[in-house]
Parts: sequence; C-alpha cells; structure tokens
Amino acid sequence: MTSLSDFSATTLTGQEQDLAAYAGKVVLVVNTASQCGLTPQFSGLESLYEKYVDQGLVILGFPCNQFAGQEPGDSDEIGAFCQKNYGVSFPMFEKIDVNGGDAHPLYQWLKTEKGGLLGDAIKWNFTKFLVGKDGQVIKRFAPTTEPEKLIPDIEAALAS
Repeated sequence: MTSLSDFSATTLTGQEQDLAAYAGKVVLVVNTASQCGLTPQFSGLESLYEKYVDQGLVILGFPCNQFAGQEPGDSDEIGAFCQKNYGVSFPMFEKIDVNGGDAHPLYQWLKTEKGGLLGDAIKWNFTKFLVGKDGQVIKRFAPTTEPEKLIPDIEAALAS
C-alpha cells in the first residue's frame, strides 16, 4: 500500500527530502501561493504548526503557480516572502505542479486518495490534505477552509 513515506520532494533550498522522515507524524500537505487572496492563511498555518509541532504535527508547503499565476517567484523569492511576511517555519518545498501531466507524484497520489468536489483535480491554492501517523490520507479540505477549522481533525489524528 502506498503511503506518504513512499515520496520525496525538493526543498526550497534544493535538497531532496525523503518524506519517510515524517513517518509517525501527522502531516498537513498544502499547495501554496504568495499572491493569492488566500495567502493570509500562511499565518493560520504557522499558528497551527507552532501549537502542535511538539505533539507531532508537520506542515509541508508546496508552492504552485498553476492558479492564475499567483506564485511567479523562484525558490529564493518564495522562501523570503513566506519568512518575511508570515514567519513561516514549517518545511517549504520547490514550486511544483499539482494538476495535469506534470503533477508531482505526491499530488497524483493525494488526489487519488481523496478526490474533491470537482473530481480529483486541485481546485485552487491552499487545498489541504491531512495525513495520519500511518502515512495514509485522512481528509481533504477546501482552499477556503481556514486553518483553525482543522483543529478538531488535527487533534483527533494526533490522539490516534
């Protein structure tokens, strides 16, 4: 059976990161963008991370420029923006595609595990996938779902 641990991705600093490093943790995977109306969700995501990191939550941010070109920057610009404007301290990865033929394998799997209202496709920036300690997808959240609304599901996953 496929799990989060079967994938790897490149960090904003260019290192290949084996996602097996997060085995046994509760992981929230989010496709992000710096110039989106939902970009202020970075604040809520960072708050969640700070509150629950010591209990085993990891948030993984994957910048994506597939939605109205709202992530035009390179890795250095994305990292600087997230840190300067939102104090992001959770892991951020290189810009990827989440839909289409060039979609990152992680996102191909996530979409297969939990489809959305529009089928499997990612509808917009800040679609969130909650992955349990066993590496399996628990739930998919819409882009407009504010990070604080995820607290009950995160706490349940951390307790399991």
